Order: sequence, then structure tokens, then C-alpha cells
Amino acid sequence: MSAPRLRTALAAAVALAVTSLTGCGGDGPAGSRPGNSGGTAVSGNLTVFAAASLTESFTRIGKDFEAAHPGTTVTFSFAGSSALATQINHGAPADVFASAAPVSMKTVTDAGNGDGAPTTFVRNQLVIAVPKGNPDGVAGLADLTKPDVKVALCAEQVPCGAAARKALDAAGVRLTPVTLEQDVKAALAKVKLGEVDGALVYRTDVRAAAADVDGVEFPESAGAVNDYPIVVLKDAANKPAARAFVDHVLSDTGRAVLTEAGFQEP
Repeated sequence: MSAPRLRTALAAAVALAVTSLTGCGGDGPAGSRPGNSGGTAVSGNLTVFAAASLTESFTRIGKDFEAAHPGTTVTFSFAGSSALATQINHGAPADVFASAAPVSMKTVTDAGNGDGAPTTFVRNQLVIAVPKGNPDGVAGLADLTKPDVKVALCAEQVPCGAAARKALDAAGVRLTPVTLEQDVKAALAKVKLGEVDGALVYRTDVRAAAADVDGVEFPESAGAVNDYPIVVLKDAANKPAARAFVDHVLSDTGRAVLTEAGFQEP
């Protein structure tokens, strides 16, 4: 090839390379541009429905996610998993669902409202929450049956309530709670307020409220451990951000936050 033709061919190749690079980094749709971390850039609002027991850890994870993805805003709705599942199936707008038990997740996926298969990301175990100092000397489930001990449980349709029933049955303990709550935070609040002498809640909730309550471990809880699944929802308004959030929860960074909060590896 002659020198002029060689220079022309080289110039064309350079122009094509520049055009390709410009096309990759241009002003394409949100969710299609590479981010600074080498992943996919996401932006916009993201709504996450999550079990009440995830309140502290997911709030921190949400802030970390926003910092890693400038331009995103994460809004959480924390409540009992069964209530959240019902809301999703009735059309409540949400992008991600994180449940405290597979049964509540199955309610959503059986209705066709999941986008892909859920992933179990952590597990959680029950303890007995008692007032600071354990004034009633509660050492196990049997102590909750004493006539002067008032107990709060989660309602059985709520994951923490179903786990509590399983643990109580395994221990052969029959007790009558003075209140049945719709999520684990509400049951814990009864202890913090001094309205009850004990409540069956998750280990992570006691750790988050360590200034106000103590936790009493009991062996039957090992047979009532809850798996926590997470999924992007079918009607998510911001699927790129939803998928990125789930990836963040499953990442080493997300798992470190959850482990620090007291959750167990799945």
C-alpha cells in the first residue's frame, strides 16, 4: 500500500475508534451509561419495601448506595413482611421487596409480581427481649409462662410470629401473650416502654436496641431461623436502580453491614 493510502486508512481507523468511544460515553438513557466504578450508572428514585427487622441495616445500606450512585434517592417502607406482600399484590408502587421469610415472598412471586427468582441474602434468629438488667430473671421460654410475666409476640401471620410459634411448640411451652403485634419493632417497643416483661424478637433487633433491652438466647430458636429473600419487582418503575440495589445488598459491602447488625450468612 502506498504511503498516502496508508495514512488515509489509519485516519479512518482512528475516527472509527473515537466514534465508538463517544457512543459508549454519550448521553444515552439512564441505566445504560458506564459508571465511575466500572458498573452501570443508575439514577432516579428507588422504592424499597423491606421487613421491619431490616430497618437499621437497610437504612445504612441505602445511604451507602446513594453515595455509590450519585443521582439516586432511596425511599424505604418498613413493615411486617406479610403486610408488605399484600400491598405489593394490590398494586402499591415499589421496585424491590426484601422479606423476613420465604412464605411472604412466595405470596408475591405466586401472584407473578417478581422479576426473576428471589435470592436469600441473610438469616435471622429469635431471642427473648427483656428490660435492661433482666429484672424478672428470664432464662428461657418456660420463664415466660410465669403468671406475673407479661409477654408480647408478633401475630402468627408475621414472620417473627410464625418463628415464635415454631420455637414455642418445639419447647412444649404454652403461653398467652398480652398483645400480638403486626411487626417485630412493635413487639420490641412494648419491652422498651415497660408495657411487657418480655418479647420474642430477632437477635438483630435486640442488638439495635442494646441501650434499652437485653437479649436472652434460648436453644429452641435454632430450629426456627428465618431466611430473608430479596427480589426486583415486575412492575418496578426503575429496574436498573432496583437491580443495582439488590447487587449492592449481595455485595461484600452490603453483607458487611448486615453481619455487623447480627444477621447470619444464608
